[in-house]
Amino acid sequence: MSKYFLTRGHSRALTRHHKIAAAGVAALGAAAIGFSAVPSDASTTTTSEAAAAPAAKVAYSTEQIKDVKASVTDQLAGASLKAEQIAAKKKAAAEAAAEKKAAAAAAKAKAVKARQAEEAASRAAERAAVKKAAAPKAKTYSNNLDGWIRESLDILKKHGIPGSYEGIHRNIMRESSGNPKAINLWDINAQNGIPSKGLLQVIPPTFEAYHVPGTSWNIYDPVANITAACNYAADKYGTMDNVDSAY
Repeated sequence: MSKYFLTRGHSRALTRHHKIAAAGVAALGAAAIGFSAVPSDASTTTTSEAAAAPAAKVAYSTEQIKDVKASVTDQLAGASLKAEQIAAKKKAAAEAAAEKKAAAAAAKAKAVKARQAEEAASRAAERAAVKKAAAPKAKTYSNNLDGWIRESLDILKKHGIPGSYEGIHRNIMRESSGNPKAINLWDINAQNGIPSKGLLQVIPPTFEAYHVPGTSWNIYDPVANITAACNYAADKYGTMDNVDSAY
C-alpha cells in the first residue's frame, strides 16, 4: 500500500468496520490474482485443443441460388414476353385503326363520288328540261287544206319565198277545188304528155325545178305541191298573190 495513503497528522486507529472492509478488499484481490494465475499449461492445452480441432465446414447449397437465378430469368423473360405482347396489341390496334380509317375514307370518297355523279345527273336533267322548255314546240298541222296551206307558208317563210294564205287558198280552189290528187288530162300539157297535177296543178318538170328542200319529192304531196308552185309563181310573177288565172 502506498506510504502516502495516510498522511501524517490524520491517522487514527482502525475501527472494527474498517478492518472488516479491508479484509473484504483483500479477499477480492486474492480471488482476482487466483483467476489470473492459471497454469500456463492449462491455457496452452485449451488453446491447442481449439487449434487442433478441425474447422467446422460451412454448409451451403447452390440450389437456392440457381432457383433465384432461374426465377429472375423467368421474370425477365415474362416481362419481355409481356412487353412484346403489349407491343403486338398496340401494333394490331394501330393497324386496325388505320384500316378502319382507310375504309372510312374510301366510303367517304365513294359517297362523295356518288353524290357528285347524282348532282351531275341532276344538273344534266335540269339543263335538258330547261332546253326542252326553251326549245319551241314542234308545230303541228291539221291534215286538211287549212293545215297544208299553213305548213307550206311556214316553209316558204323559212326560205324567204313570198305568199299569203288568201292568195294560195284562192288559186288552189280555182285549180283543183282542194283535191290533192287532181290531174288535168285534157289541156295542152296533157296533150304533150306532162299533165298538170296536185292542188295547184303543177307539171312534173316545173315541180322538179322549183322543189323546196325539206318537202317531199312526191308531186301529189299537198305541202310539197303548194310550196313548189309558190316558188315558181314568185320567180315568174313576184308572188302567188299576183296569179289570178292559169299560170
